Amino acid sequence: MNMVSDWFKRTFSDAQVVLLIAVLLGLIILVSIFGNMVAPAIGALVIAFLLDGPIDWLKRKGARPMIAFLSVFIGFILVSLIVLLAVIPPLVGQIIQFINDTPAMVGSVQKALLSMQDQFPDLISEDQVRTWFASLGNEVANIGPQILQYCSAGVSNAITTAVYTVLVPVMVFFFLKDKRQILDWIAEFLPKDRSLLDQVGHEVVERAGDYARGKVYEILIVGLVSFVVYQAINIPYATLLAVATGLSVVIPYFGAAVVTLPVALVAYFHWGATGETLGAVVAYLIIQALDGNLLAPLLFSEVVKLHPNAIILAILVFGGLWGLWGVFFAIPLATVANAVIRAWQQRTAAQKTATTEA
Repeated sequence: MNMVSDWFKRTFSDAQVVLLIAVLLGLIILVSIFGNMVAPAIGALVIAFLLDGPIDWLKRKGARPMIAFLSVFIGFILVSLIVLLAVIPPLVGQIIQFINDTPAMVGSVQKALLSMQDQFPDLISEDQVRTWFASLGNEVANIGPQILQYCSAGVSNAITTAVYTVLVPVMVFFFLKDKRQILDWIAEFLPKDRSLLDQVGHEVVERAGDYARGKVYEILIVGLVSFVVYQAINIPYATLLAVATGLSVVIPYFGAAVVTLPVALVAYFHWGATGETLGAVVAYLIIQALDGNLLAPLLFSEVVKLHPNAIILAILVFGGLWGLWGVFFAIPLATVANAVIRAWQQRTAAQKTATTEA
């Protein structure tokens, strides 16, 4: 008990540590309580954070600050318009069509497995096949209406969506334009001596920011390449499968394996057990291999140094807390935690050294 009491006194007697913990807890509480209410502001802040990297890159290349800011912001608007006008409509249509075709797809796979059971009766029984697909059918029956309900809710809330479509870019504009003034205003509420907080903030901006930006670029590149490939091989649901393939890179280790199933299912339903189906699966695997062995190392290299188990744990924890956004930002948030721990350890070590020398 004395050991715990001594650690508590030693740790929380340091004003820098107390300030860091207070700021972190305050941010967590604010997001937890007011997250839904200020979701557009949080989204705009995240987008501005992601766009800040390209602006700094243009500045380092010699562009004037205003030219760099306007170039990146206009590029963001153009990409957003392309997504809204060219990607979202066919994507929604293909999602609905995919849900309608899913029972037939599952039935074709079930038929194939039953025929396999006739050839290999000792490998799998007919009762097992029917039990598996009864469970799968129930899951599909539950998921389908939920997705359709979500789409219907999106249509009914079209006014809110339109407001957000205008509001978020406007907030992004001012977050980027007045970044220095906003940061100075926030700094007025913090103590002048905040070296530990500044150290953590600097590392988070560098490592987590670079990772998040790199991950967005990776999603866009993989999704675009996948769409071109899927269109070339003429597989159905090319837009839906391309979006799924792009988003598969969000979850390391598992995303690629999970998306293999819908690609193989769609290909088999369309072509059957033919060379075209095998070619579609091979094309998907080649895309994932190029991403894992070429694109991802090129984008990230040494940006994030975390153990694979730490990454998996971060995805489970933050995904459980904040859903898809938590999954996407799991590794940046893990980087934040890592930066806090390392800064804390360094400060503790420095204090011990100073005490010993004294």
